[in-house]
Amino acid sequence: MSLPSHAALMGSCLAGLAYSLTPGPGLLALLGIGASQGRRAGAWFICGHLAGDIVWSSLALAAIIGAQQIGAVVFDGLGLVCGAYIGWLGLRALLVRRRSADAPLIVVRRPLLRGIAFGLTNPKGYPVAIATFTALLAGEAGALSWASLPPLLAAAGIGFVIADLIMVVLTGAATTRRIYRRYEVWIVRLSGLMFLGFGAVTLHGAVSDLARRE
Repeated sequence: MSLPSHAALMGSCLAGLAYSLTPGPGLLALLGIGASQGRRAGAWFICGHLAGDIVWSSLALAAIIGAQQIGAVVFDGLGLVCGAYIGWLGLRALLVRRRSADAPLIVVRRPLLRGIAFGLTNPKGYPVAIATFTALLAGEAGALSWASLPPLLAAAGIGFVIADLIMVVLTGAATTRRIYRRYEVWIVRLSGLMFLGFGAVTLHGAVSDLARRE
């Protein structure tokens, strides 16, 4: 049983860091929650989102090690769910209206559960994970085995935690919150428009792939 090299572990850690810091729906959602509801809510959201990070990175590492035979239809089905969920959130954000001058536009009452749902349905999840881990483990892929998966995932987890701490600190900072509150309506609506775009692209890709296979 061979364990991954130090270079592979470092590459996996950097891949986890880069994956988490890549702009996408999750980062935009964290910005809104952290800036409008504070670091505590943002931290709960990102803790929940970590569940999705672990799932997608596990699948990416499995594919790199040798499980490319995982059914493509499974990922097409996930694409449909992801696209629909992100699109629904985008529509809500695009149509949002301020109820009072002091109240946040969108209040997430269970940020941990929202984070879990967001992480597991994030449309950037698998494509970005497979691209990031492949790029940073390219030189080590031939030496990896199934025994490498747990330590590689643990190394990626360290990268996730470092990135999450950075994001929570930045989104909860006083300057960030002040800027966000000043332009909240436009930021939320712009985020909603982007979410709709993410959702549309994800749904189109999943439907196209399913139609092609049939």
